[in-house]
Amino acid sequence: MQNNNNEIIIALDGFAGCGKSSTAKAVARELGYRYLDTGAMYRAVTHYFLEHLVPLNDTEEIKNALCAIHLNFAPHEQHGPNAIFLNDECIEAQIRTMRVSDYVSEVSAISVVRAFLVKQQQAIGQEKGLVADGRDVGTVIFPNAELKIFMSASMKARAQRRRAELLLKGESVAIEEIIKNLEKRDKIDTQRADSPLTKAPDAMTLDTSELTFEQQVADIVLLAQNKIRAIGNNAIKTEAY
Repeated sequence: MQNNNNEIIIALDGFAGCGKSSTAKAVARELGYRYLDTGAMYRAVTHYFLEHLVPLNDTEEIKNALCAIHLNFAPHEQHGPNAIFLNDECIEAQIRTMRVSDYVSEVSAISVVRAFLVKQQQAIGQEKGLVADGRDVGTVIFPNAELKIFMSASMKARAQRRRAELLLKGESVAIEEIIKNLEKRDKIDTQRADSPLTKAPDAMTLDTSELTFEQQVADIVLLAQNKIRAIGNNAIKTEAY
């Protein structure tokens, strides 16, 4: 792990199904960094809203519901070192279903929900040494992140990856249904009024359509190491003066 003074924030943004979360987790492990799954936080809120029948068009009901939500990441025997907990209950399995996927973009577009979660996410990133993935990490949550990557992939690749993820969790979904869900989420994510999905001007694009998982992880780790090294060299030059 690098010296604290040289640690950076790595922001991975992009469309659903591009492999952001799995890639971010692997990059964090390689660098000895913490991992922040912003998408899991939105999925957790969505799960809570669905379970408690919170109307998505009632701002006051939403505000009241958010007051009852406490989220944190902690190790879990089945779900690994960075599982998400909602009010002290691990809900990793519940938030990865198609039921939650069908509503998460709609919930993510709600301004009070975004404000609620962005505040928590920015607090987590204060110490740096962090890899975060989501839709607006490099544009809103961490606009000063030292390394920003915008991940993309063809619809075919994204749908196949999402179907494979669901099958591993025992949920069989037709590829046509997954494509329909991804297209719906793309439309909501890119057209929402509050923090729409967009590439930051200083972000690098990484198309993962033809890359293996190992290749995309290696590419980002190399970019991060180069950035960390450059920051260290600049610090040495500054001290010399």
